[in-house]
Amino acid sequence: MIAELGLALLWIAAALACLSLVAGTLFLRGGSKDLAALVRPASVAQGVLTAAAFGLLITLFVRSDMSVELVARNSNSMKPMIFKVAGTWGNHEGSMLLWLMILSLSGGLIAIFEKRLREDTLVATLAAQAALSLGFFAFLLFSSNPFNRLPVAPPDGQGLNPLLQDIGLAFHPPTLYVGYVGLSVAFSFAVGALITREIGPAFARAMRPWVLGSWIFLTLGITAGSYWAYYELGWGGWWFWDPV
Repeated sequence: MIAELGLALLWIAAALACLSLVAGTLFLRGGSKDLAALVRPASVAQGVLTAAAFGLLITLFVRSDMSVELVARNSNSMKPMIFKVAGTWGNHEGSMLLWLMILSLSGGLIAIFEKRLREDTLVATLAAQAALSLGFFAFLLFSSNPFNRLPVAPPDGQGLNPLLQDIGLAFHPPTLYVGYVGLSVAFSFAVGALITREIGPAFARAMRPWVLGSWIFLTLGITAGSYWAYYELGWGGWWFWDPV
């Protein structure tokens, strides 16, 4: 039931992203202000539902629900709790959902807290953010469903990749993703400003904290990842873009 609920929340969140994009586009093309009024709440709801879906995926890992394929392939009932939780994003599907959650929450935060931009610029920004989200929703829902059930649940899971069984997994991917996704917000602000031609001090002030925050998190994430690879792989050197 938890897996099915998580998948349903993702579908609803995807529909809300589509609503934000369509309503925002129609408003910018001369539509009613009622359309603009839909974009903010839809963006907030999208973020909340995506975060809830990710929370349900964590719950499946914590409960060691081996009927879910992702849990069976990337966890084990005997794992310490920290690795059960971190195992949620220690794989392809879970990491994409983590990325999508941060992306959706970023749009929701813009909708709640951004008051400096003109209404049309804000709507264009949120529509651009929704368009980015839709790409990831489509990828997850049609190609990499993290809530896929197995026909027969195994007695226990295969466990996490040995290289990932490190405390670094709990911190490196989330900080790195916050940094990367934060830059997508800067991109959406730029798209919104270009569409409405509001490139001025208000636009710069709105985008500045996202750029600085992203830079900080990327620095932390890359530094932590380099150190993690240094002692995990034992090369005697830093792991940047070298092939493994």
